[in-house]
Amino acid sequence: MSGSIAAQYWRLTKPRIVALIVFTAVIGMLLAIQPGQDWPWLRIVAGTIGIWLSASSAAAVNHLLDQRIDKVMARTADRPLPTGALRPAQVLTFAIVLGVASMAVLLLWVNPISALLSFAGLIGYAIIYTGFLKRATPQNIVIGGLAGAVPPLLGWAAVTGMGNETDWGYALLLVLIVFVWTPPHFWALAIFRREDYSRALVPMLPVTHGVVYTRWQILLYTILLVIASVLPWVVHMSGLFYLGGALVLGAVFLWYAWKLLDPPDEFFAMRTFKYSIWYLMALFAFLLIDHWLLPLFAPPPGLEFVPQS
Repeated sequence: MSGSIAAQYWRLTKPRIVALIVFTAVIGMLLAIQPGQDWPWLRIVAGTIGIWLSASSAAAVNHLLDQRIDKVMARTADRPLPTGALRPAQVLTFAIVLGVASMAVLLLWVNPISALLSFAGLIGYAIIYTGFLKRATPQNIVIGGLAGAVPPLLGWAAVTGMGNETDWGYALLLVLIVFVWTPPHFWALAIFRREDYSRALVPMLPVTHGVVYTRWQILLYTILLVIASVLPWVVHMSGLFYLGGALVLGAVFLWYAWKLLDPPDEFFAMRTFKYSIWYLMALFAFLLIDHWLLPLFAPPPGLEFVPQS
């Protein structure tokens, strides 16, 4: 296989998007492990590979189903299918191979629940969102965002097998954060690319309801996101270090959302979109630091400082 063809197949996996998906899944894994517990390295490594393969398979199906749209959008016109670098049959075969490999890895070396949830996420994004919701309703990214929000649950399931209610509660809380984050993240991009979506006849919110309405929706969902981001502290999943980081990150996101109501230039929507990516990565990093590093500096039992009366 030539380097250029290999590069086209690599593009089918949407590596930058999938990297963020795998990142949140790995954070889910590491949050599911308690300090002092032995690390299940096989499940961590195999789970990461399996989730990456599943997300890459879904991305390839997205290329296949969106080829008509991609041809008329400036952002996507140079993808492998619109340019003719790859044929639909090649893309379909590639997606199937990745999907089967994902299920095999997760079933053989992780656990059935992680395979089942990964398959559900693949179908949700590749078929339900891309094949139907994206073209059916301006609320496509809200409803379909659930499929893109499941990676932390996949990571948690890979490590724990979801054997108790606490696992489900904490993992679904992470899913909620990503779910609420998705609309302001994607709608900022949609504002900037609204002419592309209009030309492709995709009913994104800025196309169907206008830019002003979409800006207010971004502000509303950002407020909801800040509230959701505080919940790990509320349920004692994390401590004050995470809470402080979440509030600072949320305040900056709110500033972007408020400024977007009357932006200084057309490119400000894209700057908001880019910040949203850094926001999610930093928020999950704060969760990880709070969970793993801060306990290392806690005093041993019996040595806590007790003020004298």
